Amino acid sequence: MNTIEHYVDGSSFSGSSSKTQPVFNPATGESNLSVRLATTGDVEKAVASAQKAWPAWRKMPALRRARILDRFKNILWERMDELAAAITIEHGKTFDDAKGEVTRGLEVVEFAVGAPTHLKGEFSENVGTGVDTHMIRQPLGVVAGITPFNFPAMVPMWMFPVALATGNCFILKPSERDPSASLLMAQWLTEAGLPDGVFNVVQGDKTAVDALLEHPDVKAISFVGSTPIAKYIHETGVRNGKRVQALGGAKNHMIIMPDADLDMAANALMGAAFGSAGERCMAISVAVPVGEETADRLVQKLLPKIDQLKVGPGMDQESDMGPLVTRQHRDKVKGYIDSGVEEGAKLLVDGRDFAQSKQGYEDGFFVGATLFDNVTQDMKIYKEEIFGPVLSIVRQPDYQSAVELVHGHEYGNGTAIFTRDGDTARNFSQDIEVGMVGVNVPIPVPMAFHSFGGWKASIFGDHAMHGEEGVRFYTRIKTTTTRWPAGHRTQSEFTMPTLG
Repeated sequence: MNTIEHYVDGSSFSGSSSKTQPVFNPATGESNLSVRLATTGDVEKAVASAQKAWPAWRKMPALRRARILDRFKNILWERMDELAAAITIEHGKTFDDAKGEVTRGLEVVEFAVGAPTHLKGEFSENVGTGVDTHMIRQPLGVVAGITPFNFPAMVPMWMFPVALATGNCFILKPSERDPSASLLMAQWLTEAGLPDGVFNVVQGDKTAVDALLEHPDVKAISFVGSTPIAKYIHETGVRNGKRVQALGGAKNHMIIMPDADLDMAANALMGAAFGSAGERCMAISVAVPVGEETADRLVQKLLPKIDQLKVGPGMDQESDMGPLVTRQHRDKVKGYIDSGVEEGAKLLVDGRDFAQSKQGYEDGFFVGATLFDNVTQDMKIYKEEIFGPVLSIVRQPDYQSAVELVHGHEYGNGTAIFTRDGDTARNFSQDIEVGMVGVNVPIPVPMAFHSFGGWKASIFGDHAMHGEEGVRFYTRIKTTTTRWPAGHRTQSEFTMPTLG
């Protein structure tokens, strides 16, 4: 069985431990790979490598750093299929979905290539007599990213391109469930000309996470994952003096108004609820039709579409939806469906009994698309993030009740409204207490030159991911005030300086 290693100082690194964990192909249920799990000492080696590389990297002109990232971008474009295949084999999502993931990550690399523009400072002449002031942005040093299984390429690329472009060295701790993408990106960065030690990968579990959180030379932590872990990452990182951005869970609602184009809304729900088997933090898991007639019509639109949904291995071009990432997660999702039935929700489509008929994939971690109606706010399937292909319909009598439903949930990651009415859409966009909003757009993930981040229990820390917020997170400002002595008084001053 092949073992996926760490990547430190520009090359593969086995580390000091023989402890490994199997990596499964979710479509077959089999494991032909294992991943090395880092010790605290392995993390220390990666941090030492990054710390050694940082002085030269931070002094390298921003334009030269950008050119290295530009070469990396070109490699990604040329080898997108290779990276997407690695994602599909270890995560389970369809190959086309995996290519879409890589493309969205590439957009952040393209943004980071423009870093020289984003790093421009500010200058004020004659703030006082003969006095000038200028402000610059400087990198933090060694920073780290802890990333989830559902986007093993895109989420790391939310982080490291901006961190590297702004002059930091980066350590990636990817999910141990689908680690191969991290090594491919590390190797391609080296091929693009990135100096050794500037980008390192440590595979591992909580031991590696805690070692990064506690290491004094790691200045910042970026994280995407569940809310309990995000809260832990934020509290532990801040307690250890680090800057932290930690993105957590979600329960994204889509309001469907009576005037909405229901064909458009139903098609949007299919992709937003069941794409990537629902394993997206921006998945729509709650449909909120306004009015009984709207709800009944929506259900009638969804049922035949779900019936036609093709669930199969991700590398099969006919598949619309692949398996879940692990057997344990599949069983957890089935447990949520059990809970919905027990609590009285109306189960219209049951994905628990889905059986994969394709030869060789009978033991894969598949769950079929699931649809609940008449879900209420007190039910577990409404309150908690399921992270699977389960869509709940929560009927509301009017627009205001729908808005209050969204406001009453602990998460505030993403939301959407489908309507033809401009006033309703504008009011919703302005007033809803959610970080990312779609108007007739089901998954409102912003482009890379904007920033990604939710509100409430969906984020911990003050900065969102990528875009200008990413530049701010990975840099700190320094302000210098200058006066030259010629022609100015030189006697001591004991009052608050006014520079006038």
